[in-house]
Amino acid sequence: MMTKDQYIESLRKLNLNLWMFGKKIENPVDDPVIRPSLNSFAATYELAEDPQYEDLMTATSHITGKKINRFTHMHQSTDDLIKKVKMQRLLGQKTAACFQRCVGMDAMNAVFSSTYEIDEACGTKYHENFVKFLTRVQDEDLAVDGAMTDVKGDRGLAPSKQADPDLFLHVVERTPEGVYVTGAKAHQTGFVNSHEVLVMPTIAMREGDEDYAISFAIPTDSEGITLIYGRQSCDTRKLEEYNDIDVGNKVYGGHEVLVIFDHVFVPNDRIFLNGEVKFAGMIVERFAGYHRQSYGGCKVGVGDVLIGATALSVDMAGCAKASHVKDKLIEMVHLNETLYCCGIACSSQGSKTKSGNYLIDLLLANVCKQNVTRFPYDIARLAQDLAGGAMVTLPSEADFRHPELHAYIDKYFKGVASVSTEDRMRVLRLIENMTMGTAAVGYLPESMHGAGSPQAQRIMISRQCNMEMKKELAKKIARID
Repeated sequence: MMTKDQYIESLRKLNLNLWMFGKKIENPVDDPVIRPSLNSFAATYELAEDPQYEDLMTATSHITGKKINRFTHMHQSTDDLIKKVKMQRLLGQKTAACFQRCVGMDAMNAVFSSTYEIDEACGTKYHENFVKFLTRVQDEDLAVDGAMTDVKGDRGLAPSKQADPDLFLHVVERTPEGVYVTGAKAHQTGFVNSHEVLVMPTIAMREGDEDYAISFAIPTDSEGITLIYGRQSCDTRKLEEYNDIDVGNKVYGGHEVLVIFDHVFVPNDRIFLNGEVKFAGMIVERFAGYHRQSYGGCKVGVGDVLIGATALSVDMAGCAKASHVKDKLIEMVHLNETLYCCGIACSSQGSKTKSGNYLIDLLLANVCKQNVTRFPYDIARLAQDLAGGAMVTLPSEADFRHPELHAYIDKYFKGVASVSTEDRMRVLRLIENMTMGTAAVGYLPESMHGAGSPQAQRIMISRQCNMEMKKELAKKIARID
């Protein structure tokens, strides 16, 4: 396995075509806007080195028998699925941000089982291709970005019916050696911090969409790939001279990019789906299920930090004993642990696929994510309620450090006498960042739209809930023939 330092140095070898704020970024690793997201991603390597987290952060490869990072593992039991959620909560607690590596793990597990069943039905060799790719990922401990979301264009039209054919990624040229693809993947979490990208279809497809039913893996710096870095609230605070107090904005974070594929070559042995339209939906459904499970771990860990910061803020304000304050903190814990329960439940009820890896219970995974679209917003609302208005009216750190202004700010933003004004400011800035700043991107809108927006889960809940069985139960008790 790679160490944290080895991982960071490996990214320096990538030649990404990355753009941000209208300028090409030659050194993403040390860029002050991007670096916090790298720090979060690097935690997946750092914690795997720590013996106290070995059981959660590492696993044994079912392919080679070697010790590997759990983020490259194919789940071999319900215990693996549970450990995945516990690992994600741990990382959320350590970073208070999106650590970005879950998408690739979920994509690999979805494609692993799907390619096995595609080969079984079609006589293809996609699973062989994927196992070859996966073995390298495990042996070299590579970071993999999972890319599913197309820009979609007119949502009322199929991929092949769009006015612009590139609004869904598709094959534009076929050769004996492989295919060329054009299109884009949007909202790509952690792409800049990844070595490989695993591309999947974004929706179930029909006859006529064959060129769009494509799955493959290639290096993130492949020729023809252009990245445009996504803007985040308060992101330029990272560039300020004084930003030590705003530590939540400076140390850890996440990122999303628009990934443009302009006639990008994919060799045959890197292709895992190529025109078999009836199996596109299988990959989508399984990836979505795994990723909806993930949110019952990572968002809970972030929630733990936000609850802790909120509790500190009321301690520092001297109002921790008020009954309504206690009740609101209890409600935050209740909501957060409910999300965790859902993540554990869908894991414990998982089942073995034909390929041998384990799939979560899809109904419970979708219930998990449906709750995630709501509860973090409620937790954030309560955090802002208890933190008070100073969270968004604090002067800048430059003012706080200024010799003429420091005494005023130190005096008038004081809470309880035993706590320094600077420490109180640090906590309030952390809450601001997690509920309104750069970290809020991963905790709130990502909770809403990541792994599919709310209606996507409701559709799956409707499909998976077995309503006819429930009707039969009622009819039997009511004695209806």
